[in-house]
Amino acid sequence: MSTATSPTREVEGRTVPAAGRWAVDHAHSSLEFVARHLVVTKVRGRFTGWDADLVIGDRPEDSRVDVTIDAASITTGDAGRDGHLTSPDFLDVERYPSLTFRTTTVAPGADGHWAVTGDLTIAGTTRPVVLDVVFGGAAT
Repeated sequence: MSTATSPTREVEGRTVPAAGRWAVDHAHSSLEFVARHLVVTKVRGRFTGWDADLVIGDRPEDSRVDVTIDAASITTGDAGRDGHLTSPDFLDVERYPSLTFRTTTVAPGADGHWAVTGDLTIAGTTRPVVLDVVFGGAAT
């Protein structure tokens, strides 16, 4: 967590985290996903092994987050599916043990939302993605 005396501050009418480097509380955080299967159903899963480096800038737009995910830590509740997802057909964890997300821009949106754009790398392929982020608050 940041070393500031208050965990939040006001910037241009928005409540944002105090500037500084923040630690992710893994006991209260998760990295989850939802994927469509055959356009009929949703498959939900998560990664249990990951870490994030979160730095909040003096200007919130200068903030960044770098996430490294252990590709083999994927779990969907079905061992057969998980094995297929870690195979060369999908994540190819033998060749690409990590997935990464690196922030390129942070921009304010409407109603407390932020657009966090970054490069997501999965199985050696990097593509830009935009994450819709809402700051839910902070406590010491």
